[in-house]
Amino acid sequence: MLKKIMAVAAVSGLALTSAMAQTASPTAPASPSVSTAPSTASPAGKATFVTKQTSDQWLASRFKGTDVIGADDKKIGDVSDILFDKDKKILAYIVGVGGFLGIGAKDVALDPASFQTVPGRDAGDTKLRLSMTKDELKAAPAFEPYHPPRPVSSSNAPTRPMGAPSPMIPPTTKQ
Repeated sequence: MLKKIMAVAAVSGLALTSAMAQTASPTAPASPSVSTAPSTASPAGKATFVTKQTSDQWLASRFKGTDVIGADDKKIGDVSDILFDKDKKILAYIVGVGGFLGIGAKDVALDPASFQTVPGRDAGDTKLRLSMTKDELKAAPAFEPYHPPRPVSSSNAPTRPMGAPSPMIPPTTKQ
């Protein structure tokens, strides 16, 4: 009996969650795409909200995984990541070249100005064209992501393996 009650409660909760997700939410005003509102998190006292993407703006997710093609229109890699600076400016597209299914691929970082966007086969598909060959891209210097130094503390300090002899401490002589 308890199992049936639990099953009914679970199904009811799932149905209620689905129904709530499908309810219409209030729509934002159509005229401004950027608005401001008070916020305590911002030192200036206001937060800026972007409510709509315009036709001349792109999301980073659009380029991640995008095919990179060479001058001969053959695939030479794909965008594996995008590098930003502290001022939120895109510095480079990280392109994985070589390897098979991401294994053994080498990452190369290129300035966004190095690419030309070209339409793909489908209407929403975009490709990035470089004026390089796959061999030239493979010969380019590899991109090394930043890894902060690991702090040394007592919890991650080097230890001796179990059963290893303790380090020899020279005996002290009394005078």
